[in-house]
Amino acid sequence: MNAGKPSEASPDALEFEYDLAEPPEKVWRALTVPELLAAWMMPNDIRPEIGNRFVFAGTEAAIECEILDAEPERLLRYSWREQPGDDARQDTLDSVVTFTLARTVSGGTRLRIVHDGFAGKAMPAVAMAGAGCRLSLGLHGRAKPVAANLPNTLLLAA
Repeated sequence: MNAGKPSEASPDALEFEYDLAEPPEKVWRALTVPELLAAWMMPNDIRPEIGNRFVFAGTEAAIECEILDAEPERLLRYSWREQPGDDARQDTLDSVVTFTLARTVSGGTRLRIVHDGFAGKAMPAVAMAGAGCRLSLGLHGRAKPVAANLPNTLLLAA
């Protein structure tokens, strides 16, 4: 399955697309440099190399990930395995996150984010994720509101 293509994402995928002024090099750094990624997500030890396993230090439990695909400044895909953080939720959340970057005519980036297999199992976590992450790129009215864990620090820090 290629979650980076809209036609192949599952029905329970969360999908977002944005046109960003920043070039793909800067967006790639924000997604793959541990300190920059931690500024808007969670502490982590990511290395964008296929097969590399890394962990996000979640608030309730660690989120175990593995790099499934990495093409610098073009594509980053990793598995997302979240163990239940409380006794009420018994199922493990196994999903895949895909970031697709494409240079725009103006030199910016068209960023597509797909979190496949997430929404159907984790609707309570959707609210938690929104509350736990800063959700603004500081677009100041020039585009639609930004969601899906894209904070101002994602690009400012890179």
